[in-house]
Amino acid sequence: MNITLHTPFSRVYDSFLSKITDDMYMELTELDTYRILEELLVTAIHKFEFPRVDLTVYETELFADQDEYTGVESDGETAIAYIYDEGFFAALLTEEEINILSTYMIVEWFGYQLASVENTRMKYSGTDFKFTSQANHMQKLLALKKDYEREGFHLQRLYKRRKADANGIMRSTFGQIIEPVSTSTSSSTSTKSASTSAEIAKVAANCLSNTVKTIDYVDNALTWGDLEEDTTDGD
Repeated sequence: MNITLHTPFSRVYDSFLSKITDDMYMELTELDTYRILEELLVTAIHKFEFPRVDLTVYETELFADQDEYTGVESDGETAIAYIYDEGFFAALLTEEEINILSTYMIVEWFGYQLASVENTRMKYSGTDFKFTSQANHMQKLLALKKDYEREGFHLQRLYKRRKADANGIMRSTFGQIIEPVSTSTSSSTSTKSASTSAEIAKVAANCLSNTVKTIDYVDNALTWGDLEEDTTDGD
């Protein structure tokens, strides 16, 4: 694939690793680490609802060549070094898009952690597991995963509602939501259609404004813990 403008996966990896701390990555080889990160990223792509670029066109890590290596990492012995080309997106991503992807990588990473704790839980009976430190750890992971899911939703909402202009200044995308309705070539029909379109646009704008306000309220309430999920069965 001949790519002139692309975004290396490593840019998203760097954003992800700057947000977390895990000693696990210190125990793995560089190759194993990149393979895990690639799995997290590919899974996170599908959580990005409406990107402005095609995230489904990408190249994963590929074997490129091999050579002999002698140095500290091989204890002075000659060893075979495998060379891989890192993965990349075929589009040029913005920092905002990279941040959204890395946030959902964290959501997937917490899912991996929870799966590991779940395997531990299977070794205990229900009562025994409640008294283990793993049970407390699981509750914290669930809370953090939910927090990052909300953060990802918030970042995507901002992404949809604004866009940088040619000067790099963020502008609202509100005006792009309501598009004018095509009118007839007849002058009388054209005037009537324009008037009708204006009324439709006005009603739609009011509805959209109320919807945005409602979304803002719910988002803020969830963020600050003012709104809790209704877990009662009801009367």
